Amino acid sequence: MLARTKHRRVHFNEPFVIPDFGETVPPGDYDVDEDEELIEGISWLAYRRVATFIKLPATPENKYRMRIVAIAPEELERLITVDRHRAAISPSPRS
Repeated sequence: MLARTKHRRVHFNEPFVIPDFGETVPPGDYDVDEDEELIEGISWLAYRRVATFIKLPATPENKYRMRIVAIAPEELERLITVDRHRAAISPSPRS
């Protein structure tokens, strides 16, 4: 079976909590990997997502351990949407 991994970077303006992880994650840029496998038996190329992971950086709070955490793709998209909504309604700092 053929598989591929898609990489992307997402940005969070606010701290967020990954369900089932039980830890507040600071704002910043995060790498996301999405593993997909080829759907066989059809006449065109198509892939299905089989796993999504977000990479959490090493910090003093987590004893300098980088972690890769599985997350449901729908939950990741929900967290991104909530963060963008909050950023859109937050008053911008005055200079």
